[in-house]
Amino acid sequence: MVKLMNRIKVVNDVSELVAVLRAVDNELKLDVFKEVMVGWKTKSEIEQKFGKQGIDALALLEKMKLIEMRWQPGKSGTEMSYHTFYTSFHINLTCPINEISDVLSAAMTPEKDFIKFEKLLDDMTKADGSVYVGDVMQKSELSLTLLKGLIKRSFKFECRGHRIERIRKV
Repeated sequence: MVKLMNRIKVVNDVSELVAVLRAVDNELKLDVFKEVMVGWKTKSEIEQKFGKQGIDALALLEKMKLIEMRWQPGKSGTEMSYHTFYTSFHINLTCPINEISDVLSAAMTPEKDFIKFEKLLDDMTKADGSVYVGDVMQKSELSLTLLKGLIKRSFKFECRGHRIERIRKV
Protein backbone atom coordinates (compact mmCIF):
# COMPACT_ATOMS: atom_id res chain seq x y z
CA MET A 1 0.00 0.00 0.00
CA VAL A 2 1.39 3.39 -1.01
CA LYS A 3 0.94 6.12 1.56
CA LEU A 4 0.77 9.68 0.20
CA MET A 5 2.64 12.40 2.04
CA ASN A 6 0.72 15.48 3.12
CA ARG A 7 2.73 18.24 1.43
CA ILE A 8 1.86 21.88 1.94
CA LYS A 9 2.84 24.63 -0.52
CA VAL A 10 3.87 27.66 1.51
CA VAL A 11 3.26 30.94 -0.31
CA ASN A 12 5.22 33.78 1.28
CA ASP A 13 6.13 35.89 -1.78
CA VAL A 14 3.34 38.08 -3.09
CA SER A 15 4.15 37.27 -6.74
CA GLU A 16 3.59 33.57 -6.03
CA LEU A 17 -0.09 34.35 -5.54
CA VAL A 18 -0.36 34.75 -9.31
CA ALA A 19 0.69 31.12 -9.71
CA VAL A 20 -1.93 29.97 -7.21
CA LEU A 21 -4.67 32.08 -8.82
CA ARG A 22 -3.77 31.08 -12.40
CA ALA A 23 -3.23 27.37 -11.72
CA VAL A 24 -6.96 26.71 -11.88
CA ASP A 25 -8.40 29.86 -13.46
CA ASN A 26 -10.27 28.07 -16.21
CA GLU A 27 -12.12 24.81 -16.58
CA LEU A 28 -9.40 23.12 -18.65
CA LYS A 29 -6.59 23.83 -16.17
CA LEU A 30 -8.83 22.77 -13.30
CA ASP A 31 -9.71 19.51 -15.09
CA VAL A 32 -6.03 18.77 -15.84
CA PHE A 33 -5.12 19.52 -12.22
CA LYS A 34 -7.90 17.23 -10.98
CA GLU A 35 -6.77 14.51 -13.42
CA VAL A 36 -3.23 14.46 -11.98
CA MET A 37 -4.64 14.65 -8.44
CA VAL A 38 -6.31 11.28 -8.89
CA GLY A 39 -3.17 9.45 -9.93
CA TRP A 40 -0.09 9.43 -12.14
CA LYS A 41 -0.94 10.41 -15.72
CA THR A 42 1.38 10.38 -18.71
CA LYS A 43 1.77 13.33 -21.05
CA SER A 44 0.18 11.29 -23.85
CA GLU A 45 -2.85 10.48 -21.67
CA ILE A 46 -3.30 14.18 -20.88
CA GLU A 47 -2.90 15.13 -24.54
CA GLN A 48 -5.36 12.45 -25.65
CA LYS A 49 -7.97 13.64 -23.16
CA PHE A 50 -7.40 17.44 -23.26
CA GLY A 51 -5.46 18.17 -26.46
CA LYS A 52 -2.53 20.57 -26.81
CA GLN A 53 -4.02 22.94 -24.23
CA GLY A 54 -3.75 20.11 -21.70
CA ILE A 55 0.00 19.91 -22.38
CA ASP A 56 0.24 23.70 -21.94
CA ALA A 57 -1.62 23.38 -18.62
CA LEU A 58 0.87 20.70 -17.53
CA ALA A 59 3.76 22.99 -18.48
CA LEU A 60 2.30 25.78 -16.36
CA LEU A 61 1.67 23.48 -13.39
CA GLU A 62 5.20 22.12 -13.75
CA LYS A 63 6.70 25.64 -13.85
CA MET A 64 4.72 26.53 -10.73
CA LYS A 65 6.11 23.39 -9.09
CA LEU A 66 2.61 22.14 -8.31
CA ILE A 67 3.14 18.72 -9.91
CA GLU A 68 5.86 16.14 -9.64
CA MET A 69 7.19 14.02 -12.47
CA ARG A 70 8.62 10.56 -12.89
CA TRP A 71 9.49 8.24 -15.72
CA GLN A 72 7.28 5.19 -16.11
CA PRO A 73 6.97 2.41 -18.68
CA GLY A 74 4.42 3.17 -21.39
CA LYS A 75 3.05 1.60 -24.56
CA SER A 76 5.82 3.05 -26.71
CA GLY A 77 8.70 2.95 -24.23
CA THR A 78 9.37 5.02 -21.16
CA GLU A 79 7.47 8.29 -20.81
CA MET A 80 7.08 11.09 -18.32
CA SER A 81 4.12 10.94 -15.97
CA TYR A 82 2.72 13.61 -13.65
CA HIS A 83 1.00 13.82 -10.27
CA THR A 84 0.11 16.66 -7.91
CA PHE A 85 2.88 17.51 -5.48
CA TYR A 86 0.94 19.41 -2.81
CA THR A 87 -2.25 18.56 -0.99
CA SER A 88 -2.86 22.09 0.35
CA PHE A 89 -1.64 25.70 0.38
CA HIS A 90 -0.56 27.86 3.29
CA ILE A 91 -0.61 31.54 2.35
CA ASN A 92 1.25 33.84 4.74
CA LEU A 93 1.72 37.35 3.36
CA THR A 94 1.96 40.91 4.45
CA CYS A 95 2.41 43.40 1.64
CA PRO A 96 1.60 46.95 0.65
CA ILE A 97 -1.73 47.51 -1.10
CA ASN A 98 -0.03 48.53 -4.35
CA GLU A 99 1.76 45.15 -4.49
CA ILE A 100 -1.42 43.13 -3.94
CA SER A 101 -3.15 45.21 -6.61
CA ASP A 102 -0.23 44.47 -8.99
CA VAL A 103 -0.58 40.74 -8.27
CA LEU A 104 -4.32 40.78 -8.89
CA SER A 105 -3.74 42.80 -12.05
CA ALA A 106 -1.18 40.22 -13.28
CA ALA A 107 -3.59 37.38 -12.56
CA MET A 108 -6.55 39.09 -14.26
CA THR A 109 -4.84 40.73 -17.24
CA PRO A 110 -6.89 39.93 -20.35
CA GLU A 111 -5.38 37.19 -22.50
CA LYS A 112 -4.81 39.49 -25.52
CA ASP A 113 -2.79 41.92 -23.36
CA PHE A 114 -0.86 39.03 -21.80
CA ILE A 115 0.00 37.71 -25.27
CA LYS A 116 1.40 41.17 -26.14
CA PHE A 117 3.53 41.02 -22.96
CA GLU A 118 4.88 37.58 -23.90
CA LYS A 119 5.61 38.88 -27.42
CA LEU A 120 7.65 41.72 -25.88
CA LEU A 121 9.63 39.18 -23.83
CA ASP A 122 10.05 37.00 -26.89
CA ASP A 123 11.49 39.93 -28.85
CA MET A 124 13.77 40.96 -25.99
CA THR A 125 15.13 37.42 -25.43
CA LYS A 126 15.74 36.51 -29.08
CA ALA A 127 19.49 37.20 -28.89
CA ASP A 128 20.59 34.89 -26.07
CA GLY A 129 17.42 33.51 -24.47
CA SER A 130 17.40 35.93 -21.54
CA VAL A 131 17.08 39.61 -20.67
CA TYR A 132 17.86 41.76 -17.63
CA VAL A 133 14.76 42.47 -15.48
CA GLY A 134 15.57 46.19 -15.33
CA ASP A 135 15.56 46.44 -19.13
CA VAL A 136 12.08 44.91 -19.29
CA MET A 137 10.82 47.18 -16.50
CA GLN A 138 12.16 50.22 -18.34
CA LYS A 139 10.74 49.23 -21.73
CA SER A 140 7.34 48.07 -20.43
CA GLU A 141 6.98 50.64 -17.61
CA LEU A 142 5.79 47.91 -15.24
CA SER A 143 6.53 47.69 -11.52
CA LEU A 144 8.76 44.84 -10.36
CA THR A 145 5.83 43.10 -8.61
CA LEU A 146 3.60 43.29 -11.68
CA LEU A 147 6.44 42.11 -13.92
CA LYS A 148 7.24 39.14 -11.65
CA GLY A 149 3.53 38.31 -11.46
CA LEU A 150 3.18 38.27 -15.25
CA ILE A 151 6.28 36.08 -15.54
CA LYS A 152 4.84 33.66 -12.95
CA ARG A 153 1.73 33.47 -15.13
CA SER A 154 3.72 32.49 -18.23
CA PHE A 155 4.74 28.93 -18.98
CA LYS A 156 7.29 30.23 -21.51
CA PHE A 157 9.47 32.45 -19.28
CA GLU A 158 10.91 32.38 -15.79
CA CYS A 159 12.63 34.93 -13.56
CA ARG A 160 16.01 33.66 -12.36
CA GLY A 161 17.81 36.20 -10.22
CA HIS A 162 17.97 39.46 -12.14
CA ARG A 163 17.30 37.85 -15.51
CA ILE A 164 14.19 36.69 -17.32
CA GLU A 165 14.91 33.46 -19.20
CA ARG A 166 13.03 31.62 -21.88
CA ILE A 167 12.20 28.15 -20.59
CA ARG A 168 10.00 26.96 -23.41
CA LYS A 169 10.30 27.59 -27.13
CA VAL A 170 7.87 30.34 -28.10
